[in-house]
Amino acid sequence: MPKEGIHPEYTLTEVKCACGNHFQTRSTHKGEIHVEICSNCHPFFTGKQRLVDTAGRVERFRQKYAKSDAGKADAKAAATK
Repeated sequence: MPKEGIHPEYTLTEVKCACGNHFQTRSTHKGEIHVEICSNCHPFFTGKQRLVDTAGRVERFRQKYAKSDAGKADAKAAATK
């Protein structure tokens, strides 16, 4: 038997996902647990690829390299004339 009084409380905890899914699990965490991706919306489990971009990083990356690619195309067109 485990020693008395040294183990944390292991209780039911509500887990809420950003997709709206919520479920209960047992945890030592007090209060609710908020997650961004759960098994309901994770691409590995659903088989669907969905881009999760919370800070606009992907869009900034695309804009940055779109300018770069356009500049290279212009330089190549000028060199061939």
